[in-house]
Amino acid sequence: MMIQCAHIQKYYGAELVLTDVSFEIKEGETVGLIGRNGTGKTTLMRLLTGSEAPDQGALMIRKDAVIGSLAQIPDYGREETVYHVLQSAFRPLLEARAEMTRLEVEMSLAAADGQKSDLEPLLQQYGRLQESFERGGGYEIEAGIDRVAGGIGIPKDQYDRHFSSLSGGEKTKVGLAVILLQNPDILLLDEPTNHLDMAAIEWLEGFLRSFSGTVVVISHDRYFLDAVAEKIIEIEDGEAFTYHCNYSKYKEEKETRLLQQFADYQEQQKKIKKMQETIKQLIEWGNRSNPPNPGFHRRAASMQKALDRMVKLKKPILERKRIDLQLEQADRSGKEALILSEVSQSAGGRKLYEGVSRTLRYGENAALIGGNGAGKSTLLKSILGLSSPDAGDIRLGSRVETGYLAQESAPADEEGTVLQYFRDELGMETGEARNQLARFLFYGSDVFKKVRSLSGGEWTRLRLAILMYKKPNLLLLDEPTNHLDIDSREALEEALEEYPGSLLAVSHDRYFINKIAGQVWLLDNGQLSVTWGNFDDFRAERLKREAGAEAAGADSQRRVAPRGDGGAATGRATAAAQSGGAALAPGAGVAGPGPAAAASPGSAAGREAGRPPKAPNPAAVSKLERDIAAAEAELAAVDAAMLEPEAACDAMRLTELQAARNQLQQRVDDLLEQYFSLIE
Repeated sequence: MMIQCAHIQKYYGAELVLTDVSFEIKEGETVGLIGRNGTGKTTLMRLLTGSEAPDQGALMIRKDAVIGSLAQIPDYGREETVYHVLQSAFRPLLEARAEMTRLEVEMSLAAADGQKSDLEPLLQQYGRLQESFERGGGYEIEAGIDRVAGGIGIPKDQYDRHFSSLSGGEKTKVGLAVILLQNPDILLLDEPTNHLDMAAIEWLEGFLRSFSGTVVVISHDRYFLDAVAEKIIEIEDGEAFTYHCNYSKYKEEKETRLLQQFADYQEQQKKIKKMQETIKQLIEWGNRSNPPNPGFHRRAASMQKALDRMVKLKKPILERKRIDLQLEQADRSGKEALILSEVSQSAGGRKLYEGVSRTLRYGENAALIGGNGAGKSTLLKSILGLSSPDAGDIRLGSRVETGYLAQESAPADEEGTVLQYFRDELGMETGEARNQLARFLFYGSDVFKKVRSLSGGEWTRLRLAILMYKKPNLLLLDEPTNHLDIDSREALEEALEEYPGSLLAVSHDRYFINKIAGQVWLLDNGQLSVTWGNFDDFRAERLKREAGAEAAGADSQRRVAPRGDGGAATGRATAAAQSGGAALAPGAGVAGPGPAAAASPGSAAGREAGRPPKAPNPAAVSKLERDIAAAEAELAAVDAAMLEPEAACDAMRLTELQAARNQLQQRVDDLLEQYFSLIE
């Protein structure tokens, strides 16, 4: 047992935040700590780190266990460089190295003076320090820093920057790297994925799956919880409820538990009501008897005692209140909501993106993804006119009204209250404003909170409330799920699914992208590519391309293509396999499977489809044969990858490969159907 909590109580000011928290965490377990905002998760994390003590109850952590903890936004000295912060993970070893350097100077002086009596104890002390330094990995400090920093995405050219100058995501990466370098027995993480890009999140997932210690992570990232957590502890109504499964299974198990608890509650209520009626009946019978019969009263008193001793079940809440978000548009826009034409942008002497061209049509939902610093937020600001691109053209369609949710904290200089801020933005009467704010969980005195003191989740809820009443027809959202709890994320997803307008959302929340996206825009290496579908479709497409590239590389090593027309066809098939099976027009991006990848009625292919049947075109038949060969080569590559020993031991890898195989098989079937219909 690594951590044990027994009947923990903790007050936050005058408010009782944790009323009766009990749970156990064993060695090597990875636990997801979840709950609505304000339920006391961060308070519990402070108890586990030892920065605070419980007011009642017992908290036991294994003796001598090394604890590493990551706050939501890490904070170090303003003048510290990134490399010095990373080195702080090895402070005892660095102190030992400094002491060894000092001893080396003393030993050289003693040897020069011929003082052998002084040299012997210095040599012994130096030997002990050197042994300890070597055992602690002191000679691998620099290599360890480079390995972890490289894995989590901290470039070496960032080492000399001041930590205080970093963005929130960059600070999170550095803080995470520090505690990973400490190699703790217990790892405590508070919302580690909030500011990480997808590559860093996937690296962290892989690290945590292989980490031998105990992990407790507060997170609202459902995809992340599914990937790493083997136990879920939910904090609700001041208590802890444990589920021995990942997040998806937790949802099913919680629903089953709630239904059973509600059935037990109803059954107990029936029993209590029947006992109360019996007690009342016995008392009436005793009073009616002439003379009064004390036996009825004794039986009634005995039954009342049994009723008083009964442990009353709390009525379970089957559906808790969450934000009532209903997104509408005042008026629809034209057919094209957003047009990007050869847009380029630089920042700080670095090219962010170049030649970006894409059109977002009315009613389309797109998720914009990419690494930290790729220029996603910059592109949104250019679309809004807050900054100008270096080259190219950005146009909004006719009748477009934009609604923007920026990735920012509550303004520190805003002295107004939530109610004042909401009224000023919308020009609404006080009574109506309070009613509407209640829909976003601002109850009672909450509306008088200063805006500058709002938490990240409260600030996002307030801006969503304002956005809802402005009724835009083009939503531009920058990391909208950051700081929202799971209930609020689900409410936002449901609202966006029903939203009739257009949407472009920057997000690293893969669960959110799966729910709302009809296309994924990837901004990478200065280029924009597009995959039709949600995140799972994007991942399958990426996996397919990687498998095709691996197969093509292995094939080229095994044989050399013959000369002549046959060799040219083979080369074209290999090129098709490497590019995902189809050549891409410049600026078109990656077209994944889906309705949008088909020819539109106004296109040349659409006009051709409307003409009377004619003899098959030999060039078209030849092209289909090459496409079928390329698709079958990709399918064979995925089959080969599934047979590799590494894949056989990795359930997630096998799931991804199977998804890619299903898509490829469907593609082969579609191509064959086209081929047979063409030659008939």
